[in-house]
Amino acid sequence: MKIGIKGKHRISATAAVALTAGAVIAGSAFASTAQAATLPTPTIVAAGGYVMNNGTGTTLFTKAADTRRSTGSTTKIMTAKVVLSQTNLNLDSKVTIQQAYSDYIVAKNASSARLIVGDKVTVRQLLYGLMLPSGCDAAYALADKFGSGTTRAARVKSFIGKMNSAATALGLKNTHFDSFDGIGNGSNYSTPRDLTKIASSAMKSTTFRTVVKTQSTTQKVTTKSGGYRYMSWTNTNKLLGSYSGAIGVKTGSGPEAKYCLVFAATRNSKTVIGTVLASTSETNRTADAKKLMDYGFSK
Repeated sequence: MKIGIKGKHRISATAAVALTAGAVIAGSAFASTAQAATLPTPTIVAAGGYVMNNGTGTTLFTKAADTRRSTGSTTKIMTAKVVLSQTNLNLDSKVTIQQAYSDYIVAKNASSARLIVGDKVTVRQLLYGLMLPSGCDAAYALADKFGSGTTRAARVKSFIGKMNSAATALGLKNTHFDSFDGIGNGSNYSTPRDLTKIASSAMKSTTFRTVVKTQSTTQKVTTKSGGYRYMSWTNTNKLLGSYSGAIGVKTGSGPEAKYCLVFAATRNSKTVIGTVLASTSETNRTADAKKLMDYGFSK
């Protein structure tokens, strides 16, 4: 009888182990299924949107992805890309801030890095001033520095030509620049797909990646008198620090462009990158981007 009881206990224990193992396997299978499940195709407020897998180039989402639209300050992604593609680029070379850059900001009521006339600012610092507070004065300084010509107007025209040449080199058919900062002159446009490709190309630069993932920075610049001052800039991209894995890229806005955002994030070695154009508010463009990244990661 004792043997029978022991046997019964052994059978119960074995069954319990089997049941537990089965539950674990079933639970694991359920978890895998849950992780692998693709989210429903999202609805976004923005008039246009595009997302791709940055590693493979695979398209993950489109909405009017090839419709040309005003791009606002997302144009500055190409401004930075052109600067960073210069031969023998010295990021620590200094640029003297001119009165023309300050006058331009005032005349256009443009976003500013608050650069001060006479200060000597490095190219690297100008890139931070360009991409974080979206400084149109920094964009002007870079275009003046890296364009070719004997006059400022000629150098700016040359730089914008380089921006268009870079777009052509990427095979983009629906992109054209007529400004260095997105304050267009009637012919500055791109599409969600094209802007995403520009950003993907720019993200190959270590310097670019470092700049656009920075939430805020304080930079020491040389003053006209030879002393120094500190410039503090905060990134306009609210995804940084609020969306897990966010690594960039650039905001944009304007009367015609409305609210734009080129975005990227990395999770578990997978990077998704995309664009929303002509959203209706700052809040909505951020929400649109989050929806599209969530969807991209679920694919």
